[in-house]
Amino acid sequence: MKQMITVVILVILAGCATNQSPTGRSQTLLFSAQQMDQMGAESFEQMKQQQALSKDKQRIAYVRCVASRITAVLPVGQPKWEVVLFESEQINAFALPGGHIGVYTGLLKVATNQDQLATVIGHEVAHVLANHSNEQVSRAQMTGVGMQLANAALDVSGVSNRDLYMAALGLGAQVGFVLPYGREQESEADIMGVELMARAGFDPSQSIKLWQNMAKAGGSQGPELLSTHPSHGRRIADLQQMQPKVMPLYQASQAKVKNSCD
Repeated sequence: MKQMITVVILVILAGCATNQSPTGRSQTLLFSAQQMDQMGAESFEQMKQQQALSKDKQRIAYVRCVASRITAVLPVGQPKWEVVLFESEQINAFALPGGHIGVYTGLLKVATNQDQLATVIGHEVAHVLANHSNEQVSRAQMTGVGMQLANAALDVSGVSNRDLYMAALGLGAQVGFVLPYGREQESEADIMGVELMARAGFDPSQSIKLWQNMAKAGGSQGPELLSTHPSHGRRIADLQQMQPKVMPLYQASQAKVKNSCD
């Protein structure tokens, strides 16, 4: 049985694509960009059907304004991004492959200005750009295959493949569990995200204030958004070290920014 498991896993790995992350990590990607886009679209539609959508036109316009400035500086060839504001006290946001961004109204109580909101949106979009979603779903697929071959099929515990993929996409709140991004992935998203916000004309120094606010939110545990992230102190220290690099990007972008979102 062990030999069979090994053979099947090797066959899967032989057919997967390899990639390098923004920091040079080797990534194992089992799914094509088209497959990831489809997963993202299906998951996003499911969330829109199951969760309350905000009807606050002013808040919706504000969130879309910040998101649109972030997505406007992405590499050429990106899809048109759909942005939805969910009515929930969750202090959270997410981005999915295929061009989908979700923000919860609870986040707006902690991200107190456009620059702080841009910090979170930039971070979440960076996860998609860096293929972190594909890494997570690929890991889930390989783990699922191994479990099934070992007679511990996922459906025994009531977890479907669809739920597993949604959890891997960062939507664990929908299915009761989550497959968290690793520390390296989170750090990569921080690096890419703060550069994105600076290029979009948002003040990167506010990223430090945002994570300080996050550290205070929700008591010692912090909000759900931080549950799998690096320590507050480490993240803030890393962002402080990045300021000399990203501030010139922010300053250079100021002439291109015509309207404030606030």
